[in-house]
Amino acid sequence: MDKQTQTELEAAAFRGLIAHLQERTDAQNIDIMNLAGFCRNCLSKWYLAAAEKRGVALSYDQALEAVYGMPYDQWKAEHQRPASDDQKARFQETKPIHAKISGH
Repeated sequence: MDKQTQTELEAAAFRGLIAHLQERTDAQNIDIMNLAGFCRNCLSKWYLAAAEKRGVALSYDQALEAVYGMPYDQWKAEHQRPASDDQKARFQETKPIHAKISGH
């Protein structure tokens, strides 16, 4: 497979993941983070880091909106539930597996 095709396939897979997460507003970031070590915010930070690496002007708020499909504050108001004590404790326990995002 040539590099351009690989890049196009990776981009399509990323767009599919983003679309899925935008539909699954019931999937809370803390639960995704506790299970997989990354969440929508991590994807936003990776997106921003990729833009910065390529010299593309993009703010963190714009990166969040690209992933959430709406302004972050709106998503939080409409979909984010308060984290339970159990979720918060699990978050602390799983910190070693959380995504490492350089520069952010």
